[in-house]
Amino acid sequence: MDINGRKAIVLGGTSGIGLAATRQLETAGASVVACSRSGSNLESAKEQTGSNVSFRQVDVLDRAGLADLFEEEAPFDILVNGATGGARASGPFLEMDLDGFQGSFRKLWGYTNSVRLGTQYLPEDGAIVLVSGYPARKSNPGSSAISTVGNAVEGFVRAIAPEIVPRRINVVCPGVIDTPMFPQEGENRDVFLQRATSRMLIPRAGTADEVASAIIFLIQNDYMTGSTIDVEGGALLP
Repeated sequence: MDINGRKAIVLGGTSGIGLAATRQLETAGASVVACSRSGSNLESAKEQTGSNVSFRQVDVLDRAGLADLFEEEAPFDILVNGATGGARASGPFLEMDLDGFQGSFRKLWGYTNSVRLGTQYLPEDGAIVLVSGYPARKSNPGSSAISTVGNAVEGFVRAIAPEIVPRRINVVCPGVIDTPMFPQEGENRDVFLQRATSRMLIPRAGTADEVASAIIFLIQNDYMTGSTIDVEGGALLP
């Protein structure tokens, strides 16, 4: 796919990986609708993007709101969803609040909502990209909820790909990425990221742009569907 002249919708497109994808799509010549449930993120993103990016406030769990968004912005060629859906639970599974575990699946429900409601507006050569995370296939203790949700996202993409052909759907699997998802600040943030990545083959946190470049690759490569690309610094290796 030649991105130049195309139209993209990026859910979760005003912060972190989503914002990086928004900016790279715009640089490649697309007009982009960057969406967020957070009004403050929308205002911040406006200062970091150009004139070919417009903004919409929507919650990926609000099916009626999503349906209105897609209908009003149609037609579009590219759909990227990097929205988390909300907080995700962590900690020992046998001590975990089960409502918290269940709530972690808001990410999956946001993805299924967007694919179910948005695919009908894509052309035959349209492309969808979702975002999982390396715990999907290598879970550390305390990450059972995050792992299970990521595993479900990757399985969802493999299951849906045959149903939406010739339109394509793929997923990017990031490692530990230095984004606002981690709330620590200053020296505490540096220490946290160093500890989180110290045993990885590339012992540093990745950047949002490094993950977004994989999103762009999956959009452009017409010979990929149902696939997962790992951008995780070797975290999945022993």
